[in-house]
Amino acid sequence: MIGTPTQEKRSAFTRSQEDYLKALYLLGGGERPVPTRELAQRLGISSPSVSEMVTRLTAQGLVEHDRYRGQQLTREGRKIALELVRHHRLLEMFLVRVLGYSWDEVHEEAERLEHVISERMEQRIFELLGRPELDPHGHVIPTLGGKVRAVSHRSLSEAKVGDRLVVQGVSDEDPAKLRELQRRGLVPGTPIAVVAGSEFEGPLEVRIKRRRSSVPLGLARAVFVTEAR
Repeated sequence: MIGTPTQEKRSAFTRSQEDYLKALYLLGGGERPVPTRELAQRLGISSPSVSEMVTRLTAQGLVEHDRYRGQQLTREGRKIALELVRHHRLLEMFLVRVLGYSWDEVHEEAERLEHVISERMEQRIFELLGRPELDPHGHVIPTLGGKVRAVSHRSLSEAKVGDRLVVQGVSDEDPAKLRELQRRGLVPGTPIAVVAGSEFEGPLEVRIKRRRSSVPLGLARAVFVTEAR
């Protein structure tokens, strides 16, 4: 469990409340205020509905709300959000490695299961998988103590011709994009070289394992890279 809330304490919150806390964390709300409109867009609901829930979470000491800047997680809210993120990412790895799911199938399954697994099951999964640090999409799994290793958020769409890079992670929100990334070999750990680009929002040309491939910018924005060593 991530530094605090026990399973019993977490069970006092609804799935909807937990979803709000996790969404706020994933938007950067552990470090800065997130505008209501941005949170509403992430959750796919109206801004008034977000404001109503934020009022409740603020009363519970999980969120701090600023009328002009937005909302930010408190220390307690961040711990709960991180616990859910840890559950989600461990479950995704379990589904891929043990149950044979493909990486484009696991997000929705993990979304459902993250709210109900016990801390004992979480720890068993963690040990069974060999204490992984990353999920199948290259996202960092928070530690039990709530630490999250810093990673690059630079997208492939920002790369320049001549850059030699390594795929660090990919966005897991669009199954169709994940399938296309898999088809092109743009998976975490893959070295790539940018060989051509466009000044007019056109595709990037990259070399992947001696094979040249054209990557549309919409797809390149879903790939996060770091400099090759």
